[in-house]
Amino acid sequence: MTQPAAGHLRHLLDLEHLSASQLDALLRRAQTFADGAHAPAALTGVAVCTLFFEPSTRTRLSFQLAAQRLGAHILNFDASTSSATKGETDLDTFRTLQAMGVRGFVVRHKSDGAVAALAAAANPGVALLNAGDGRSHHPTQGLLDMLTLRQAKGEDFSKLKVVIVGDVKHSRVARSDLHVLRKLGCGEIRVCGPASLLPDDDTLHGCIVSHDFDSALEGVDALMMLRLQRERMAEGLVTSLEDYHRDYGLTETRLRRAAPDAIVMHPGPMNRGVEITDAVADGPQSRVLAQVANGVAVRMAALEGLLA
Repeated sequence: MTQPAAGHLRHLLDLEHLSASQLDALLRRAQTFADGAHAPAALTGVAVCTLFFEPSTRTRLSFQLAAQRLGAHILNFDASTSSATKGETDLDTFRTLQAMGVRGFVVRHKSDGAVAALAAAANPGVALLNAGDGRSHHPTQGLLDMLTLRQAKGEDFSKLKVVIVGDVKHSRVARSDLHVLRKLGCGEIRVCGPASLLPDDDTLHGCIVSHDFDSALEGVDALMMLRLQRERMAEGLVTSLEDYHRDYGLTETRLRRAAPDAIVMHPGPMNRGVEITDAVADGPQSRVLAQVANGVAVRMAALEGLLA
């Protein structure tokens, strides 16, 4: 996140640099949108481009819907059919669209730091929102996860036990969730996965780390199941999908170890039968579709906050 001197948020690049009060304000505004509030004229005449250099379903479409509900003009950039295929650099693409008068850029990129690099070249009045860069950050996903958690458990996280399970090493979602859980005072943050899929830096600072899924589940109030990101990992980090499911797959039987009213979340897309079974993904404790719905509300709040 970067801010001009007056304190107004200029870009949303990560959640590390937001204060607890700033996070709370964004979540409260998002909740009003989730409750049905409307702001159809907030971005009237503003051009917003979804500048995606990686595939996406939930994030791209929810940002487009959020911008549309705020009255913005929406440009949908697809790298596979753009001048990027002819060798145009990301920066030249960005500058070209900026020259057309685009004020808001929602950027997804495979490389860590790529969105921040574009933000450094932004003209005054232009705002960038990070829709996921490499393994680093996915701030609006972190916000929508916290909104989903607040709706289920209330605003006071101090007594909550939350477990994040699976491929944390390659997950920008996990990193954003961890930043915001700490900022909002989560009582106990557990992280569970095979050693080969857990980061060896300070990402897990303050977390209770376990390789035993059954013990990590005991009494938790919320579970975040992560997708195995096979496109980002080297071969051999897991022995087989079957072995992974045996050791870290969430089943109805395993879920009984959690608190009776525990909620299950997943950022999607889900590998059904690998990290989660159909019965759990579609079961009464699942909040997967609530997360999707909250994604629109959170992205409306973020776009409005940066561009209105």
